[in-house]
Amino acid sequence: MKKFLSNYKSTIILLVAIIVGAVVGLIFKEKATVLKPLGDIFLNLLLVVIVPLIFLTITTSVAKMKEPKRLGKIVGTIILVFAITSVIAVLVGFLSTYFIKLVNPEDSEKIVEVFDEEAVEEEEELSIAERTVSLLTVNDFSKLLTRDNLIALLVFSVIFGIAMNMTKEKAEPVLNFLNSANEIVNNIIKIIMYYAPIGLGCYFAAVIGELGSSIAVGYLKTFVIYFVVSIAFYIVMYTLYAFIAGGTKGIKAYWRNIIPATLTSLATCSSAACIPVNIEGARKIGVPEDIAETTIPLGTSFHKDGSIIGSVFKIMFLVCLFGTSLATAGEVFGVIGIALLATLLVTAVPIGGGTISEMLIITMMGYPVASLPILTIIATIIDAPATMLNVVGDSASSMLVARIVDGKDWMEEKKDLKEEVKETVNV
Repeated sequence: MKKFLSNYKSTIILLVAIIVGAVVGLIFKEKATVLKPLGDIFLNLLLVVIVPLIFLTITTSVAKMKEPKRLGKIVGTIILVFAITSVIAVLVGFLSTYFIKLVNPEDSEKIVEVFDEEAVEEEEELSIAERTVSLLTVNDFSKLLTRDNLIALLVFSVIFGIAMNMTKEKAEPVLNFLNSANEIVNNIIKIIMYYAPIGLGCYFAAVIGELGSSIAVGYLKTFVIYFVVSIAFYIVMYTLYAFIAGGTKGIKAYWRNIIPATLTSLATCSSAACIPVNIEGARKIGVPEDIAETTIPLGTSFHKDGSIIGSVFKIMFLVCLFGTSLATAGEVFGVIGIALLATLLVTAVPIGGGTISEMLIITMMGYPVASLPILTIIATIIDAPATMLNVVGDSASSMLVARIVDGKDWMEEKKDLKEEVKETVNV
């Protein structure tokens, strides 16, 4: 019980603060807006740290990358499997929310006024090519230092990190400086998060006070639907992946050994904390060690089914909230693409990655930055089931990688190897 409380303490405190804020907003209604400045403090602190957080985390991560000591076939297969399963996850998330309104605001114009948005759709006049250029690049270095050009900052950070990697030992002083600065920024994030219960609670009270109970009901509906979708995805999709990888034997092996990883993910809410038990489970399933020890650690950073589905839910929540149209195929594919990019581009960031992902969603969708806490609240309430899907999805992916790399008899080969070892020991 103590371990459970320790792992979930911050989440529980945030949830309690959000619930208290909701109650205050429902009781006092528009009078609750007196608390909005306390919520704005939290929002402003997060927005100030976004630019250095993105630059430092992405740059240092890329600069420290080393070539994997694995066969190119294994790494290439891992990338292929991650890409396919991620696309499947985002499609499931979209189909789960497209026909359901997660939130039903009575007056979209009032929503826009509440979040102080002057021009939600001001970029619609740009062509696709012009929008792409303005999204990926800027014409002045100073513009990288604003939150309006986060994608351009991300691109620059990756290029800067690659350049440092190419410079090798001569870049060590700069890398050491950036690593130190990154640690400082990460601690700033931790300090800000100490204020999160007060900030989010007050922000939520003010929002509900102005918008009424519809947004509170929206959060409850979002959690329930996400929970149902995650359970269905957990049972159906991973059973399917196990069958594709190893037939009925694969299904039996998967479900016989996946429960420890499932329980650990729910208990810790940390994908990284589940790496040892996940690798051990994959070995027991029959996945070769070189594949298990490569796929699962990489998957912890770059393959997160639960987070991708969660990104779709965040986007669709804002789509419903602001009354955005999804009438054309381009708009639909835009949501799907943004959900993938916002998750896959920043999931390797150890601290603050969620905030960066949410800011990318807001930026690319053209929504006001004041809606950031809304996405933070959604991330909090779906954290446990999302982590579960992130973790067990890596085990299923390792089976698919083994199937492609070692052929359809990969499980039999593993069994034969065990029997040979047993016979050798007996002799």
